[in-house]
Amino acid sequence: MHMDLVAALDIGGTKIAGALVDDRGRILLRAQRPTPAQEDGDTVMGAVEAVLDELAASPLWSGARAVGIGSAGPVDRLGGTVSPVNVPGWRGFPLVSRVRSHVGGLPVELVGDGVAMTAAEHWQGAARGHDNALCMVVSTGVGGGLILGGQLHPGPTGNAGHIGHISVDLDGDLCPCGARGCVERIASGPNIARRALSDGWRPGPDGDASAAAVARAARAGDRAAVASFERAAQALAAGIAATATLVEIDIAVIGGGVAKAGEVLFAPLRRALRDYATLSFVQRLEVAPASTGTDAGLVGAAAAALRMGARAGEAHPQAV
Repeated sequence: MHMDLVAALDIGGTKIAGALVDDRGRILLRAQRPTPAQEDGDTVMGAVEAVLDELAASPLWSGARAVGIGSAGPVDRLGGTVSPVNVPGWRGFPLVSRVRSHVGGLPVELVGDGVAMTAAEHWQGAARGHDNALCMVVSTGVGGGLILGGQLHPGPTGNAGHIGHISVDLDGDLCPCGARGCVERIASGPNIARRALSDGWRPGPDGDASAAAVARAARAGDRAAVASFERAAQALAAGIAATATLVEIDIAVIGGGVAKAGEVLFAPLRRALRDYATLSFVQRLEVAPASTGTDAGLVGAAAAALRMGARAGEAHPQAV
């Protein structure tokens, strides 16, 4: 009988995934529903409840001690609310209280999806064994989270480490967040593609204009494609170096769809990092691809809930 289980939720604009996870990070049961992202808030909540109900129908549910939620943000960990940009029906939505009441009062821990990925990478992935780390998701947006002093550092609202909205170009393009020259405005997948197109790159016969297509073109030597990835790498390097200088991280882990470009991204990133991380205490900063894959959100949400339990003297994550 598995006694130290948590129910994990990974909530995004496309899908709501759920799992029962043990204290070694093993997923024992899964459930999933599409996110009705354009519907009203209660309809979206209904999909969350359907995932929880499917998990609760298992005999394993009796071992669940808490619920961990990693959600697209912004999130407010203190208020227990979420306002995902890509789920317009949820604005200040009281997700924690709604989930808690649905699961009979179990404790609920809420973090942003970047923080959840960070928890997963520190527990099971590339940041394992590092006491001070920045973990990033570079995809449609750019998010992240921090490990400081060996502990997940979500910050008061659950958004600490949101590197995508560090400004690295003071006179740069206006970002949807309201600032200029944000890392996300340069290094996210859509913005990599946008820059490549504006510089003359053209999609192939299939019409694929994604960052993945730009990466393929860069591997084949297309100058505009290479230049767009180099610019993205420079923005990421500036943001990573600023973070490392501020809090002395020793590794930056990068996941998300853009990281799948491999050396098209990582080679210029490591070169650019040498130009930005120049002080003696950040010169040995390591950069690595994430390794927890598509389960990072679930494993990280579980890790956040287990760490919450550890603070209360209950379950705690174990090494694999």
